[in-house]
Amino acid sequence: MWNVLLSFSGLLALIQLLFLPFFPESPPYLLLQKGDKAGCLKAMKQLWGEGNYHTEFDDMMKEKAVTKGIKIMNVLEVLKEPSVYPQLSTMLLLLLSLQFCGLSATANLQESIIPYVSLGVAISELVSVIFCSSIIDRFGRRILLWGGYLLMALILVLLETSLLLGDKFLWMRYCSVVLIFLFLIAYGIGP
Repeated sequence: MWNVLLSFSGLLALIQLLFLPFFPESPPYLLLQKGDKAGCLKAMKQLWGEGNYHTEFDDMMKEKAVTKGIKIMNVLEVLKEPSVYPQLSTMLLLLLSLQFCGLSATANLQESIIPYVSLGVAISELVSVIFCSSIIDRFGRRILLWGGYLLMALILVLLETSLLLGDKFLWMRYCSVVLIFLFLIAYGIGP
């Protein structure tokens, strides 16, 4: 019943994708990254209702002034920074815990191949984290969520098809593995 389980997660991703256009961008993102003061205030009103948000806006402006002289680090610079080791170790622990989720079993492969699939899952997750952290400032969360959910929905349809045809065509099992890797990358980049 793996196909039903995977279809359920695809349904949830589709529901989230349908509701995403009705939510505004994050006010701090609009102000701090994009420099859009009017968009920030509009997003605040849309998220929190009518009211006076000058205190929150002033706090974000102070944060913008404080961070103005701070250089944004790339991925390699962050990895070399000792002050972020606790956060990096937490993230690494979460990535390693995903290894026990059972995705390797969905492709119905020979037991001798499953360790390599697990290694591929870990590499896919690492690639998605590095790629996402490199592009999130350029595109923003909304576009990454849209793209991630769209890719996930497409990949789940293809994965469902490959799982159904896996008994008829042996090579479809390997397509399932590749689709699992792509699903993990899309999930890591988006949601």
